[in-house]
Amino acid sequence: MPGGDARESAKSVAGTFEGPGTGMPYLAELPARGPGADMIGRTAGMLSELYARVEPSGWRLGDRPGRDTKRARSWLGEDLDALEEFTQGYEGPLKVQAVGPWTLAAALELHNGEVALSDAGACRDLAGSLAEGLREHLADVGRRVPGAEIVLQLDEPSLIAVLRGQVRSASGYRTHRAVDRQLVEATLRDVIGVQEGGPSVVHSCAPDVPFALLRRAGATGVSFDFSLLTERDDDVIGEAVEAGTRLFAGVVPGTDGPLSDPAGSVMGVRTLWRRLGLSPGLLTDAVTLTPSCGLAGASPEYARRALAHCVRAARSLADNPE
Repeated sequence: MPGGDARESAKSVAGTFEGPGTGMPYLAELPARGPGADMIGRTAGMLSELYARVEPSGWRLGDRPGRDTKRARSWLGEDLDALEEFTQGYEGPLKVQAVGPWTLAAALELHNGEVALSDAGACRDLAGSLAEGLREHLADVGRRVPGAEIVLQLDEPSLIAVLRGQVRSASGYRTHRAVDRQLVEATLRDVIGVQEGGPSVVHSCAPDVPFALLRRAGATGVSFDFSLLTERDDDVIGEAVEAGTRLFAGVVPGTDGPLSDPAGSVMGVRTLWRRLGLSPGLLTDAVTLTPSCGLAGASPEYARRALAHCVRAARSLADNPE
């Protein structure tokens, strides 16, 4: 979300999704506050027994918690306090998110300046630390909002680059080797496992999202930018839906611009459904409508309108699935 006021953001989110069936409130991220509130720094602050600090080149793992770790944890605490305040008595789905293990490994540097992705042991340690940190985080959210059914979202924008060997080295002259797909899948499965069977979503706003791999890794939902789909994706999407995977379809632009009418926003979803030959009755159970990616680059006023637009578009889809 845009801006830097945790209470204002939590109030906006809770207000948009007031009442049953209107959507899924979430713990917002406010990266405009600076390092530690950005997606990498925020998740680095959640790690168990691993710490990171800001260097000119980015976030680097260190030996002890410094001011950057403390700042990240402090801002997360503020966000949790605000969420708790505005979800009193709430019962229903509540989304929390963190950077997934592979995007984290492609972003966090080791002592030598190369990213953790360059070292198999570092990747393993990072995934284990993330899983333990997430366990604690989910338990904290559960205590604060006892009526919530927590949905865990792992953000993996670098996943495709990791699978294809496209993550650049520190020098920029070469790329790190592609990671074996089975290892990628197994690591994701371990981190998703902290949900213990609860709903988990993997988000990637890059093209060619590996739906089948994410499904095998245990994700119960996949979040993606709907505009990047091509007919090449039809078969894997059809298989995912038939296997019970929920689609978090990013149909509303994440930055300021004109919004179409709600029915227009979901026209592509209806077209996809017809192309796949799926029952229109499945739509409301299989699809959640979202912004195409985060709203941090939008104005506060547009962010509020985009969320409300998602609610109206979902209602349009439910009322007229065909």
